[in-house]
Amino acid sequence: MKEIWEDKHIVFFDGECGVCNFWVQWILERDGNNQFMFASLQSDFGQKFLAERGLETKAFNTLYLWKPGQYYLIKSRAVLQIANILGGIYKLSIVGKIVPAFFSDQLYDLVSRNRMKLANQKCFLPDRNQKKKFIEV
Repeated sequence: MKEIWEDKHIVFFDGECGVCNFWVQWILERDGNNQFMFASLQSDFGQKFLAERGLETKAFNTLYLWKPGQYYLIKSRAVLQIANILGGIYKLSIVGKIVPAFFSDQLYDLVSRNRMKLANQKCFLPDRNQKKKFIEV
């Protein structure tokens, strides 16, 4: 039997990061076509995703976007793809793909290293409909 998340794009994020939680909420509010689900990297689901790919399981400073059975993207490439999937004006983010990942990931890493200083560490509380989009946190 197919899992509910298998046809979605899964966003893995640091569940203890205020900046990350802000962006999860931002995606939730714009995901009118119900294309995304979410899991924290600290959750069992997130840890399994990381371990199955031989990725670091104790560092949570990277955003991952996973389309089961197809691909996973990290850092700036994940951010650009999320924007592209959301569509509308956000599709213009495709222009960002002309910048080599090496450079855009350096900017991503700069923000990531300072993310705890950038945002309130209070986590938002999703409403009932938004909660359905979380696999695990």
